[in-house]
Amino acid sequence: MKKIILPILIIISIYYGIYLVAFLFPKLNLGKENNYYLYDIYDNSFETNNNDWINIDEISSNLIDATISVEDKNFYKHKGFDYPRIVKAIIKNIINRDYVEGASTITQQYAKNNYLNFDKTLKRKIAEAWLTLRMETHYSKNEILEGYLNTINYGGVFGIENASQYYFGKSSRDLTLAEASILAGIPKSPNNYEPIGNTLNAKKRQLVVLDSMVKNGYITEEEKEIAYKTNLTYEGNLITDKPNTLMYYQDAVIKELNDIKSIPRSLINTGGLKIYTNLDMDAQTSLEESIKNNVTDNEIQASGILMDPNTGAILAIAGGKDYNISQYNRALYSKRQVGSTMKPFLYYKALENGMTVTSTFRSEKTNFVFSNNDIYTPQNFADRYPNKDITMIEALAYSDNIYAVKTHLFMGEENLVDIAKRVGISTTLEPIPSLALGSMGISLLEMTKAYSTLANTGYIIKPHFIRKVIDSHGNTLYNVDNLYERVLNESYVYILNDALKATYDPSLIDYEYPTCYVIKNKMTHNYSVKTGTTDTDYLIFGYNKDAIVGIWAGYDDNKEVSPTGGILVKNIWIDTIEKYLKDKDETMYEKPDDVIGLLVNPITGEIATNEDKNKRIVYYLKGTEPK
Repeated sequence: MKKIILPILIIISIYYGIYLVAFLFPKLNLGKENNYYLYDIYDNSFETNNNDWINIDEISSNLIDATISVEDKNFYKHKGFDYPRIVKAIIKNIINRDYVEGASTITQQYAKNNYLNFDKTLKRKIAEAWLTLRMETHYSKNEILEGYLNTINYGGVFGIENASQYYFGKSSRDLTLAEASILAGIPKSPNNYEPIGNTLNAKKRQLVVLDSMVKNGYITEEEKEIAYKTNLTYEGNLITDKPNTLMYYQDAVIKELNDIKSIPRSLINTGGLKIYTNLDMDAQTSLEESIKNNVTDNEIQASGILMDPNTGAILAIAGGKDYNISQYNRALYSKRQVGSTMKPFLYYKALENGMTVTSTFRSEKTNFVFSNNDIYTPQNFADRYPNKDITMIEALAYSDNIYAVKTHLFMGEENLVDIAKRVGISTTLEPIPSLALGSMGISLLEMTKAYSTLANTGYIIKPHFIRKVIDSHGNTLYNVDNLYERVLNESYVYILNDALKATYDPSLIDYEYPTCYVIKNKMTHNYSVKTGTTDTDYLIFGYNKDAIVGIWAGYDDNKEVSPTGGILVKNIWIDTIEKYLKDKDETMYEKPDDVIGLLVNPITGEIATNEDKNKRIVYYLKGTEPK
């Protein structure tokens, strides 16, 4: 008998001993101050949530009952850990050979929400468990529940009062059973169960919540049926005076915050964080309005980035058309074929290798045959060819594919891979013939970073959302380190930047119109611009010394886009950058001393004569100009 009693007494002593140690530790400083506060580029607060903290006795009992029932039915009985539920979950997961059920209590979830990331490391789990113990010993159940409900994620909206106002336009004290059961279902998987963009999933989850309430004695079967059949209308408005896409920026800020090693993992250790970002609210509004005004197809998506190319400060970002419908940030995470927007880097490398912007190749329908008898037959837009020699600057103006592939193969495919790495494209690229036409997937952020090396005359910079982070005690935890490394030759960049103006230059009108000529009438500044169109994507990157904007549009399911629909991204781009630069003086690039400009016929590449209809100043490295 002693052999049985002694181990039991030891286990009981250890169990209560751990709680005693937790109790003896200083009381945790939980509450609304343990949050992060976001500031824009002018140090103005811009939280997309109002951080409205509401007392537990003011929250609708419908919401409280629904939450406890579906998340942690034994909340008021356990001491932070529901051990029978843990055992049940372990057995169920073993039987199914997969993680099909969790056993986190409300206290554990609240502890997890006080961390900046949800890593599943052992160290993180131990820290979370220890925090759970300290919460349970220092705070009452109602205080823990109040904190949880005021901080939990309800589909990109944090806190029950914010969520109630956002989805239903009312305080959480007034939530009906139907409304409460919808909201209580969201935290399980916020992206999947928020009801505006995922109505069907949300209704299925609501039924799970209501069934649990019946099972646990909170409501009757009749009340469940009435609540489930109630037709709900969702407001989808929390902040009417701020851009709808602002949440994409906020999410990107928090993601970047997670990656900063100098920031404590637990917000409790900081007392809250003041995060100073690069957000320019006017730029964010301009980007959002430009997308909204130009995208009329309900199915097509669009994303965009507006960045200062000199510092890498991201001033605005839209991960999609509407954050309410989709929280997925396409600008950061989606890797799509970039099409002809790859060509400027190819032509930069060609300049390094001795070509000039008036070097010629013949553009005609061409079969490229390789040693293993593989045949590659690229096509120009609409299958149209000049059937003559064209210059590099003309190839840029029309986005000629034959010229690009010939340049690519002439130099060797590794050259394009090399220059892509140099300008900061981290995606692994294969040295294949179609790489010159952007056949591989690269994110919009990566491409914007790459184009910034052209916009800032050759320096690689770090795109970033956060300038600095300060804790509640005034300690600076992080300052962005703006490292600049020259990776491109300034003279070649100057020559290429000027050549990229040919995409809307009337002096390049020949057998075609330049690709961006259609938006020239909207331009009040000088820009270097390049578009790209694939079977499934529209892209454009354009910049000057003061700003760079990258835009993508397409279908999430990779459905084919119309070849003639590229005007969509062109208008989004020009509307965004023009609104941002309105009333700003233009900063011009200084011509390097070893660069010379000549009046040239850009179609033939020869020095212009009085008889030439097409003529413009074209730039060369001294000694390479035509004689």
